[in-house]
Amino acid sequence: MSPTPQRLQITAANPDPALLDLPWQVPLEDWPAETLAALPRGISRHIVRFVRLSGRVIAVKEIGETVAYREYELLRQLDRIDVPSVVPVGVITGRRDPDGEPLEAVLITEHLQFSLPYRALFSQSLRPDTATRLIDALAVLLVRLHLAGFYWGDVSLSNTLFRRDAETFAAYLVDAETGDLHDTLTTGQREYDLEVARVNIIGELMDLQAGEFLEEDVDAVAIGNALAERYRELWRALTETESFGYGERWRVQARIDRLNDLGFDVGELDITTDVGGTTVQIQPKVVDAGHHSRRLMRLTGLDVQENQARRLLNDLDEYRAATDRQREDEAFVAHDWLTEVFEPAVRAVPRDLRHKLEPAQVFHELLDHRWYLSQQHGRDVPMPEVVKSYVKNILPTRPDEDAILGVQSGDIRDTDMFPQVEDDQLLG
Repeated sequence: MSPTPQRLQITAANPDPALLDLPWQVPLEDWPAETLAALPRGISRHIVRFVRLSGRVIAVKEIGETVAYREYELLRQLDRIDVPSVVPVGVITGRRDPDGEPLEAVLITEHLQFSLPYRALFSQSLRPDTATRLIDALAVLLVRLHLAGFYWGDVSLSNTLFRRDAETFAAYLVDAETGDLHDTLTTGQREYDLEVARVNIIGELMDLQAGEFLEEDVDAVAIGNALAERYRELWRALTETESFGYGERWRVQARIDRLNDLGFDVGELDITTDVGGTTVQIQPKVVDAGHHSRRLMRLTGLDVQENQARRLLNDLDEYRAATDRQREDEAFVAHDWLTEVFEPAVRAVPRDLRHKLEPAQVFHELLDHRWYLSQQHGRDVPMPEVVKSYVKNILPTRPDEDAILGVQSGDIRDTDMFPQVEDDQLLG
């Protein structure tokens, strides 16, 4: 009897014909090496393989059909509302092996370039405040998800990817299996998500300690508690009602400025007064993350992370002052800064080193290196000299963040992929 033919069903917004060339009749665990991206595997509840497809890298995850479709739709919704998460490519069902036995469906997502799993960040060359910076990034992500009405259900470091954002990190949701999208979340839903996050993070850090990847004197419980504190602090800043006297109307703009400093724009502000008109209450109704990144995009067309944008805008302001152009239209000055400062610096990086870091992160590090060299030499060091020193002494030691996809936790110590810093990639 001849084997039952496959009747693949591909659900994708923009289906790539090259998907048909992949060996869907083979269990994902047994895919041949020549099909896979030549990259280490990550850690996952499910079998995950990374594949080069049409000049990009995709992640293929074997998962139940119902769950695959549900997660695909959730990730599409999150993408539409601009919440940091992996981008879904599609779902494939109807797979059968050569004997006609059914195989599990697969969910396909885009590989998030330049992203880092938390385990890689604890592999070596760990900065003392790395855990704190990861927690801050996760707290911001969780607040953004909750503001959008998304209940995660399984918040953890393992289900999150991190990208460098100047001296901090930006967090991305990578696993939406247990999530659900609502118009708004109740306090109970938010608090449950937060408690799950706290407990999971404590467990993950204790696991790192047991594997001797994290110092024993690090207080995992305190770090887990810090997430809850950071979340609640940020949630209050974004949502609480503020009351003041009618004569203190300047506090309306002060509240907006404070939210802008946190990286959020106020899309709608509810302002009410009492019957006598002596007291004013304000409460943000619509807030949207990305204040600095949107401003930089508007001025220069650069699409970067929020804190990278903040740093680049600061350099733009310094350029504007140094060239005595404070009274000129900001857009014209921004164009000159882009063509005279940013682009020449980034393009001076040799082509074979450009996969190390994102251009905006390279420029951020160039600014740091310029400060270091200026302190060392007691003079303002021009950017061409800074770039030459950085390319020669700093950048070659960095891992290829555009390429490394992850290692098993037990392999971190034995690999030489991380010569100076702590980078790789994981999809959970």
